[in-house]
Order: sequence, then structure tokens, then C-alpha cells
Amino acid sequence: MITSNDFRPGVTIEIDGQVWQVVEFQHVKPGKGAAFVRAKIKNLETGSVVERTWNAGEKVQEGHVDRRQMQYLYENEGMYCFMDNETYEQLELNKDSLGDAVNFLKEEMNVSVMMFKGKVIGIDLPAAVELKVIQTDPGLRGDTATGGSKPATLETGYVVKVPLFINEGEVLQIDTRTGNYIGRA
Repeated sequence: MITSNDFRPGVTIEIDGQVWQVVEFQHVKPGKGAAFVRAKIKNLETGSVVERTWNAGEKVQEGHVDRRQMQYLYENEGMYCFMDNETYEQLELNKDSLGDAVNFLKEEMNVSVMMFKGKVIGIDLPAAVELKVIQTDPGLRGDTATGGSKPATLETGYVVKVPLFINEGEVLQIDTRTGNYIGRA
């Protein structure tokens, strides 16, 4: 058990048999009345985000999420195969259980697979990944009417807005949390 005072971004808690992760929290001490904690929490199984309040110091069941380091191997007919780095066991996950993470998966990439009570609830990607541009239009000098960016298709099939000076074949850093271009690798 943990208390609501222990909330930090990334802490996992269990509510009604489901695991939730604290996204944001705020400890509020009004001038009149008791202090409370307002937190924005994300359901790791469904992806829904809700805001909830607890009294300060209220006990909450800690959600024990098992994180296993795995290597992404390949994709076959909508199933994504991962290999446990310690036991070499293979695990196949469908596109629905991975969500937007499929846009950033490269073969031989190491990821953290999250499991709750033996069931896979998602994967944690690195904060940024390096992906190669396979298709983009050439940037023309003086063509800034569109705000100075153009679409580029990456090796995973993901389309991202990039500056006009980016060309095909370049390797870019992409933020996996927002899906935005960070810079050249």
C-alpha cells in the first residue's frame, strides 16, 4: 500500500482490479478544509485518462507492473514478435495491444514490455528513436508558404512533419511520446 502523498508521474496504482499510471498530480492545501491530492491517471489496459481526487494521506493499492526487457524481432500478418532478453522466449502481440508504438518499432530494438498479473498491457519505448526517411518531396528554396515544413515517410511507414532541408536517406530523431521530429541523428 502507498499513500496519495507518494504519487509521482509514472507511479502505478490498482483500482477495482485495473492498473492505472499517474500522469500528473497536484497536492492542494486550501486555506479552509483538509488537503487533498488531485491526479490525472491513465488506465494502462484501455488507455483512457481520467482525473480523480484523494484525501491527503489516503491509502491506495500499489499496482505491481512487471517490466521485462525484450527485443523486437519482426512483424508477420499484424502480429509483432518480441524475444525476452533473459529467457529467449518469444511473445507475439497484435497491433491493437501496441497502439501507436508500432509507428516507432525497428527490428532489433530493445523495449520494456509491461505485464500486469501475467497479461501484457503495453510496451515502453525509448524517449526518442532514430528512423530513416524513405520518401519526402524535395524542399524548394523560398517555399515557406506552408510554414517551412513538409511531410516525410519514415522506414516504419509513419509520416512526420519535417523542415524543408530534410532529404531522403537521412536519419532523424523522433520523439516517441509526441511523434514529432526532434532533429537529425
